[in-house]
Amino acid sequence: MVNIGIPKHYTTSPSSFSATPSLTINREVTLDLDSSNAFEGPEKLLEVWFSPSPQALTNCSEPAGLKAVPAEIWKTMLDLVSCKVLSIIESEDVDAYLLSESSMFVFPHKLILKTCGTTTLLCGLPRILEIAAIYGGYPRSTAPAVRGIAIATAPYRVFYSRKNFLFPDRQRGPHRSWRDEVTSLDKLFVGGSAYMIGKMNGEHWYLYLTEPNTLLTPPASPREIENETETKLLPLPTQLPLTNTVRGCEGEDETLEILMTDLDEENAKQFYLDHASAVAADRHHPFRRSDQDHVDVFSNTSSDTSEIISDEDEGFPEELTTEGHALGSIVSDNCGLSNVYPKSKYPEARIDAYLFTPCGFSANGVVPDPDGEKATHYFTVHVTPEPVCSYASFETNVPARQTGRQTADIIDHVVDIFKPARFSVTLFEAKPTIDDKENIADLDALHEVKVMERKAAMRNAKVDCVKGYRRIDRIVHDLDGYDLVFRYYERNDWKGGAPRIGEKGF
Repeated sequence: MVNIGIPKHYTTSPSSFSATPSLTINREVTLDLDSSNAFEGPEKLLEVWFSPSPQALTNCSEPAGLKAVPAEIWKTMLDLVSCKVLSIIESEDVDAYLLSESSMFVFPHKLILKTCGTTTLLCGLPRILEIAAIYGGYPRSTAPAVRGIAIATAPYRVFYSRKNFLFPDRQRGPHRSWRDEVTSLDKLFVGGSAYMIGKMNGEHWYLYLTEPNTLLTPPASPREIENETETKLLPLPTQLPLTNTVRGCEGEDETLEILMTDLDEENAKQFYLDHASAVAADRHHPFRRSDQDHVDVFSNTSSDTSEIISDEDEGFPEELTTEGHALGSIVSDNCGLSNVYPKSKYPEARIDAYLFTPCGFSANGVVPDPDGEKATHYFTVHVTPEPVCSYASFETNVPARQTGRQTADIIDHVVDIFKPARFSVTLFEAKPTIDDKENIADLDALHEVKVMERKAAMRNAKVDCVKGYRRIDRIVHDLDGYDLVFRYYERNDWKGGAPRIGEKGF
């Protein structure tokens, strides 16, 4: 069951039916939001794991792990990142924070933070390690030699990634270059690995990750710049070996990320406030409301709007003419986002969407397993529709077996919403493992590997073919505990020129 948390100094939304959970909104922040200036859409993405799975909190004194941390404490970390909380959905397995610049997801065993613009995401990482030790119940260690913290928790594993920036000269702090970002991470962790995946003179993607059971850099001997982690280039397709291995993280961990640029201008209009308000007016048939009944901002479809009356009986609702969650729900329904994980199949799923002034869109989705047997998962969408910097991203960790849809189907659905001129896809999957304790015979193990190879080949063939697009790159990499596949596509009729490659060096 999904519930909505209400931290201190927050107010409940005036935009929900009385029979549904009320949305938590930070009204002070929403008054000042304005996306009228073009800014960096491509996000910085950080995952910090403190345990391999929520069932493996053996060294954690707090049963709820990171979910025990109050929202007000997370806000102190987000202040360092330069973003604010707009709203929160709480569920048993994950708390989804919609931010002024993207999203944060808090699980008992890990935290995912995704921020766009000129946010300083890595400035919040030391504070995350400190919060895990003080409030999350994780073991305390001496902090690395970074300013502002005295104790920290050594994480189980850390992942940091981003695509090449559109406007790298506008970044601040450690994000002025990939080299600075790697240096910042090396000051915290021992044994990190840095990668650039894709063409140096084209679209590419950066990744930094640590090994399982990550060690903190000792405070007495922080690594100097001359000993920084070397960025490995992975410019060409590589053959992925399927080997028997121990999973790096939880068994069904998989993350699909679709990063889209140069959006079709007609499709991008859906994410402007004027357009969304016009759509609402065309549908308008104001909701029959009492003082407690309002627009359902969590509805995945428009089925809850069946009780309507004419314009003559009641004026157009103010929340459908101004930025916020009400218009966000209209956009998520109208553009097709709501149907990625439809409420007919996922009745407990919730979408928390926000439309900005004069344009821009963000949404978090919380998707419980429809059978109630597995954990709750998430998806998140962020859109910058202005032509000079148009960009959209979609990320999900909902397992393909849970949706009943192939990865290729999800990609087709999302790409059709935005019709970008070009886009990249990254797919992280925890490697399958053969348990030695089961004493599986070599012949059986070999058969299982062959079956996995055939299934992987079939999935790859489907994902490689996106209607209306040509695949330019496909790079497969064997990481410790994970398989990573990076693909880059361009639309067949696109003639817009070479990609903006961002920073010129590492």
